[in-house]
Amino acid sequence: MGNTESVAVQERLARFRPEDRPLVEGVFDRLHAAPGGLSAGKRLTLRHLQSSMGSLAADPLLRRLYRGMCSTDPGPAAPAASGITREQLVVFLADTLRGTAGERAPLILAMSQTGTELAKVVSREQVEEFLQDLISAVIQILVHRGRVQDWKPDRMGVSSQGVKLLAEQMCSEIKPSDQGDCDASCLEDWIFRVAQVSLYLEILVVEGLNLTLGSRPAPTLLPPCKETPWNELTCLLDLPTLMFLAPQLPDSYSAPWRLVFSTRLHGESFTRMVAGLMKRGPTLLLIKDTKGHIFGGFASPGWEVRPQFHGDSRCFLFTVFPRLRVYTATGYNQHFMYLNQNQQTMPNGLGMGGQHCYFGLWLDSEFGCGHSCARPKCTTYGSPQLSGDEHFTMDSMEVWAVGKPPEPEEGDERDGKRSILNADPEVQAIMEMTGKTLHSQGLREPEEHQEQ
Repeated sequence: MGNTESVAVQERLARFRPEDRPLVEGVFDRLHAAPGGLSAGKRLTLRHLQSSMGSLAADPLLRRLYRGMCSTDPGPAAPAASGITREQLVVFLADTLRGTAGERAPLILAMSQTGTELAKVVSREQVEEFLQDLISAVIQILVHRGRVQDWKPDRMGVSSQGVKLLAEQMCSEIKPSDQGDCDASCLEDWIFRVAQVSLYLEILVVEGLNLTLGSRPAPTLLPPCKETPWNELTCLLDLPTLMFLAPQLPDSYSAPWRLVFSTRLHGESFTRMVAGLMKRGPTLLLIKDTKGHIFGGFASPGWEVRPQFHGDSRCFLFTVFPRLRVYTATGYNQHFMYLNQNQQTMPNGLGMGGQHCYFGLWLDSEFGCGHSCARPKCTTYGSPQLSGDEHFTMDSMEVWAVGKPPEPEEGDERDGKRSILNADPEVQAIMEMTGKTLHSQGLREPEEHQEQ
């Protein structure tokens, strides 16, 4: 292939399996022959990228991608205006798909700039703008390729807002110099720690250039979704938020997400919400208050109605708006989850973190109000105040079951019938409202798991 015989290119090609190497080398000829592309001899121009990838990525990102390709220097440096050589393209593909953080950092540095001259440093704001373009393109690819896993973007939150929040969250991990600049070594450290940067860039390159490599399946960014009545729902989640939250869950939680409660579908009922939580396994709670803040919590084990805290260190709290953040267990205490109802001596409601009457996240059983206390941080999760006001009024809420449902416990069914004490809490409430007292409620033997 002419000048692809250089040592630099052959070293890069050796990173791919033998059967994939002709595909990598063939990208140049395929782009050069793209309809609408202007011939540039043995070089690719921006028009070639626009002709090939224009349906999947906006023009600002294509210009960034072109700048990144031109910045590679396997041999003598080539000015950006003269186009991309075959050798430069192979090196770019190898570094983005199989390279180290140190090899990807100069590419990110180049693609974060928009001027005519390449600088040695960029600002965090410039990197954030590049990420916004990159994330937007990844979402466009997911939608265009039909890989949204049965989520319905038109029935979800505004993706443009989510893109900005996700880009800001990822850039919050950058450690700039004392002058506030980011050079290649700073970006290398960031890329090494924030895996999504390389993942999103890989998706753009593989999908945008239609480079199907047999050695690596296409990554899945979104959890599958099922049993969701989309025709009746406007979801609090958006695709960028899902792309952020899904990787925070334990690796074993790969079951489809299922909506089990929504105030917009089921009304504002604490009893109905508890019914949606019970026997569902791991769940994710999402709340929007009347100030516009969106926040919630992840419960790794199933919820239990009991007067003690339960759960484990896999639980966490999070915010979605105005910032996208996750707050994990600090180890200070084990006050992970609390759910109680119809008690006179203990708080009635749902809580996560903190302590009684001073939770990191609390929903009162008098549904519609709650609090998020942190002065300055929640002891259990290290989280700040999640809501707009410490004591908030809820606008809407959703509960998603995100793991495999638990197996029925022994004794849940007896002769095909279940005790009303084990029944749906909503059924109990209805019986009480009709005057049918649950005489055995206070006489029942405590379950083993309630003993401390």
